[in-house]
Amino acid sequence: MDRISRMTDVLAHRGPDDSGAYTGTASHGTLEVALGHRRLSIIDLATGHQPMADESGRIQLVFNGEIYNYREIRKELQKRGYVFSTNSDTEVLLRAYQEFGNQCVDHLSGMFAFAVWNGHTETLLLARDRFGKKPLFVAQGDGFLAFASEIKALLAYSAALNTVNTEAVWDYLAYRYVPAPATLFRGIRKLAPGSWLEWHAGKIIEHRYYAPPDGNSRLDSTLPRDPVGAFLERLDKAVECRMVSDVPFGAFLSGGIDSSAVVAMMTRHSAIPVSTFSVGFREARYSELAYARVVAQAFGTQHHELTISENDVITHLPEAIHYRDAPVSEPSDIPILLLSREAARSVKMILTGEGSDETLGGYPKHVFERYAAPYQHIPRPLRDAVVAPLIRALPYRFRRIKTAVANLGLSSWQERMPCWFGAMTPSARDRLAPDLTPKCPSVTQQDPAEHNTALRRILYFDQTSWLPDNLLERGDRMTMAASLEARMPFLDHELVAFVSSLPDHYRVRGTQTKWILRQAMRRVLPKSILDRPKVGFRVPVNEWFRGKMREYLCDHLTGETSLTRTYYQRSELNRVLREHLDGRQNHEKLLWSLLNLELWHRIYAAPGHRSKHENTRVEA
Repeated sequence: MDRISRMTDVLAHRGPDDSGAYTGTASHGTLEVALGHRRLSIIDLATGHQPMADESGRIQLVFNGEIYNYREIRKELQKRGYVFSTNSDTEVLLRAYQEFGNQCVDHLSGMFAFAVWNGHTETLLLARDRFGKKPLFVAQGDGFLAFASEIKALLAYSAALNTVNTEAVWDYLAYRYVPAPATLFRGIRKLAPGSWLEWHAGKIIEHRYYAPPDGNSRLDSTLPRDPVGAFLERLDKAVECRMVSDVPFGAFLSGGIDSSAVVAMMTRHSAIPVSTFSVGFREARYSELAYARVVAQAFGTQHHELTISENDVITHLPEAIHYRDAPVSEPSDIPILLLSREAARSVKMILTGEGSDETLGGYPKHVFERYAAPYQHIPRPLRDAVVAPLIRALPYRFRRIKTAVANLGLSSWQERMPCWFGAMTPSARDRLAPDLTPKCPSVTQQDPAEHNTALRRILYFDQTSWLPDNLLERGDRMTMAASLEARMPFLDHELVAFVSSLPDHYRVRGTQTKWILRQAMRRVLPKSILDRPKVGFRVPVNEWFRGKMREYLCDHLTGETSLTRTYYQRSELNRVLREHLDGRQNHEKLLWSLLNLELWHRIYAAPGHRSKHENTRVEA
């Protein structure tokens, strides 16, 4: 019981409203079973206590997340004779398991990670939602199986799990995050999105019950009469069902088309003004607050703004690493943490526009990737001797073209996908950290069907790697650190399936991304939002590393106290640093990644492991 208490105590930020635990035995007393839970109360505040048990007390459930269609499932189960004593989606999930067993996941629309201990069959079931919106980490060793929503709870279970996984470090250098199933801790792994794991008598079975439809697309033979209208109708429904809540809620509003679309749909279904929350920098050229105000005024929201400085980003970086249990991939993660804390002062749940780019084709790479095959038909000597040097010589403002040409030259799909957003090509990684190269390279991503189009193949990578292992992981940790729940209408699996059933040009048409969303929003949003240039929430790390953070960066990467400098070839690391500091090349993504990896080591992997992020506070 003490061990379960330690594990749930370190997750108090995820559930400050209630806590509970179950302990029991199995296998004639030779097996110890324990479940713990921390609750953030959103639905059925009075009677949703967990762990929740059936009438016999032999089936026990702990559950993180929300089931959006729980009312429909409840009605179906009532027809089958089930009686409910609460109004919670937790009890609906429990009864669904009783009726459908492991296949209950096929009936669920929502975001979830849950565990069911079935004392009748002495079986443990772990399951995770389709896109991995809610996390689930697993550690297995000699005589034990442990699981938790965050890695820090597993470290509280056993300090022996705190061992660096150097093969995951190798993957991190390419992706800027650690792709599933690995983590930076050797004994801890992620349960894949859309999967369940069953334990029985010491044996484990894992099953993938869902894969995004872009992996093996089947186009509808007949289109709806009005595909744009059909899309808008489905988006509206996805937003409405995510507004079910017994506590105050709102939305993150950046002023971009994704979050603006969500806010616009929310106002259709709210009798009171929607609460919206925006964050921006004091420097106007890095801020989108003005655009967010336009949307807030157009839809009469109760608008809140948070203005921060660049120094706030660096000051809170170690804290963000602590909550994420991993390096922070993007500097913009920290503003999300600070905005979550601001929002949590007045609401407990928010809707976001996350997932739109990865399902609708919203990045420049979704345009460029279509030219990979034609570019690779140019003879390699001509590419290497003429095209590549000319592109490398372009100034920084052409960074997207520079990135595109470098990536289009990579013939392997497996290598090219992470490089679109990653820090290093395979050859650059080999030069920097040759001693980390694994003997057997890890397979870190699922291959989509080869007959798929270039657009669908890259979207499939986004939906199975970049999205769950980076963006959704970031979103969950930064919001839950503030005891705030985030919901994502664009990741409604029925909406995603509908979009995937349409021809490619409904997502990317020429150089225009997210075409169908833009067309749908012409019926809804102000023209000034639709036609404005994208600012993006850019943090000027490039300039910081050449200025106020120069000494700090060099000390952490090459100084005597650096814990990661032994990973790298010193001459190659010095070359990268010199090129950036002298302004000859921009290596900000790589240097940010290396700095974060060093900070993670100081927080988690240093001798006498320190879990308190305050001990490594950054000043800039």
